[in-house]
Amino acid sequence: MKNSSYEVVVIGAGPAGYVCAIRCAQLGMKVACADQWSDKNNKPSPGGTCLNVGCIPSKALLDSSHHYSFFAQEAKQHGLKCEQLTVDVAKMQQRKDKVVKTLTTGVKGLLKKNGIDLLHGTASIKNRNLISIAGPDKTSEIKTEKIIIATGSKPFELGFLPVDQQSIVDSTGALELGQVPARLGVIGAGVIGLEMASIWNRLGADVTIWEAEQQFLPLVDRDIAAQASKLLAKQGIKIVLDCKVKQAEKNADEIVVHVTDSEGDSTTIVDCLLVAVGRVANTENLGLEQIGVAVDERGFVEVNEDWQTNVTGIYAIGDVIGGAMLAHKGSEEGVALAEKLAGQSGHVNYNAIPWVIYTWPEIAWTGQTEETLRSQGINYNVGTFPFMALGRARAMGDVDGLIKLVADAENDRLLGAHIIGPNASELIAEAVVAIEAELTAEDLARTIHGHPTLAEGLHEAALALDNRAIHI
Repeated sequence: MKNSSYEVVVIGAGPAGYVCAIRCAQLGMKVACADQWSDKNNKPSPGGTCLNVGCIPSKALLDSSHHYSFFAQEAKQHGLKCEQLTVDVAKMQQRKDKVVKTLTTGVKGLLKKNGIDLLHGTASIKNRNLISIAGPDKTSEIKTEKIIIATGSKPFELGFLPVDQQSIVDSTGALELGQVPARLGVIGAGVIGLEMASIWNRLGADVTIWEAEQQFLPLVDRDIAAQASKLLAKQGIKIVLDCKVKQAEKNADEIVVHVTDSEGDSTTIVDCLLVAVGRVANTENLGLEQIGVAVDERGFVEVNEDWQTNVTGIYAIGDVIGGAMLAHKGSEEGVALAEKLAGQSGHVNYNAIPWVIYTWPEIAWTGQTEETLRSQGINYNVGTFPFMALGRARAMGDVDGLIKLVADAENDRLLGAHIIGPNASELIAEAVVAIEAELTAEDLARTIHGHPTLAEGLHEAALALDNRAIHI
């Protein structure tokens, strides 16, 4: 440890924490970042849930399973013959682990490059200027002028269904399965549940998802959610809405899941059960109660518009404060907070955050939905364009989905963008820029897009807002 006293100590080296630490260092502050994540050799593994057991490993497996699905179901349409196609889950997992290792090592390099001390261990706050770090070998205490809590979140646990990470798993265990389960049950049809279901369904699992909500993907535009429901069902994923899993009995080689819905009680037998019912703030043993940091009724740290807690000198960012529990949201909060601490004007536009669900087709959105605008009494116009009318989508063989834009009827400002289709995760960025820059739909309509591209769909949807789309 090079320093025992710092201007800033960030607790947590996930996307919120390590980005905040780097920006603080760029602005001339003496910074340490305390993090408890370890690799399989008990060495520091910064990157938080996202890099270690979340965004990155899930996308690695999603990509691998997408390739398998293509060769198993679609390659013949391209004149490609794939005989005796098999799944090597162990090799797939090795590739995923290599991707994770490369990126977590990269984060360690970034912290070192910026002169940030990475303190490996579990942090607890003793007072507003003192932190204890319980490391693998010893416990140390460090002094700091400011503390930034960026400890992220962890899976919510159902009290009646203990996770063993073998046959009953949370998102972490679902990423470590050593073989494709014949029958996979998933509790929760949110982002995590759908992505994990997609991975193992593509590889051959028979998947059933139970969701307590009456609506499928309630935060998503209704037109997009309706298409997603149909396409996932077509892929063989069974989604049961408005139901409750009451109990699960684990036998020698199977799990009996007891469910109740509008039609009464029923049971389903699965080989593996994923619990994906949300996430909660990761503040256990952090010492918040001892020093009086306020949390809300759900356990998330309360902050003001400057990410300041009720205790002077202690701040919080990322998943631990709730809201959109997204890596990129936490990163932007980290940058903005660092700049505010340096006397600059940090900024996060929470209305221009991209959301993505990495099913296939992908689902992405930003800004407002029709439902929200109606509830606010805002007059709006809608423009849509289907992927099936795009030359590039036809050439790719990915024609499912649509692009939907929502604009203010008074001034034509773009208010929301909603996409289900190939590469929606990339396409949504253009709409985010448009909303951030307060552009109009006409601005998009007058912007030349390359041909043939999927992005032309945004152009056509903008034209459709004024009933002048060309290709439909």
